[in-house]
Amino acid sequence: MPEEDITKNLKDMVFGLGTDFVGIADSRAFESPDYVGNKPQDVMPDLKSVVILGVSVPNGAFDTLPKGRAEYTNTLMAATATLRVIAFQIAKFIEKKGYKATIAPSEGSEFGYWYADRVTLKADFSFKYAAYHAGLGNFGMNHLLIINDFGPRIRMTAILTDAPFAQEETPQMPLVSDACRDCLKCIGICPVGALTEEGVIHREKCADYMFNVLGGLRCGLCLKVCPLY
Repeated sequence: MPEEDITKNLKDMVFGLGTDFVGIADSRAFESPDYVGNKPQDVMPDLKSVVILGVSVPNGAFDTLPKGRAEYTNTLMAATATLRVIAFQIAKFIEKKGYKATIAPSEGSEFGYWYADRVTLKADFSFKYAAYHAGLGNFGMNHLLIINDFGPRIRMTAILTDAPFAQEETPQMPLVSDACRDCLKCIGICPVGALTEEGVIHREKCADYMFNVLGGLRCGLCLKVCPLY
């Protein structure tokens, strides 16, 4: 079956299972000298494509913050669990076509497991970078991905595969959203000053606040104030 047909079949299946967006990044994007994170090729040396799946998160989960952080965190985990089930079915579909596929963990720590490096707080690779190169969106000053139609109020998962899916021609967006230039609300609301106007994120401050101050609950304030949704 031609690459274009396999790609169309995959996307049709993904949307049929209930995702809100899907994109495919060429593995070569991670070879750019501008990329400073871990590479998915270290996990799958013969990687060809990174399939990004995502869902939007109900706005009510953000409206109740900060008092509703337990509800917010539970909603995020429900979205993650939903995506894992969908991604498993997609991985099985890819393998039935004769390729390999494995599902990457969607954040540094959840459900009692640590996936990220405890020192650098970096995952095996950046989902957001893959989604950017798949043409799904670009970055906000809160270092989250701004997806068309949904803003940063999303959850994503990723599938690594050696399947050479057809790549769509999408115009390259600026790395950081132009709308962030005169906003900076996320920087002002951060309770621990983890975000700066220079575009730096202090991951250790964010992690310490969530895991030590909030006891593992997610914060979410930088998403709550973002107008891009």
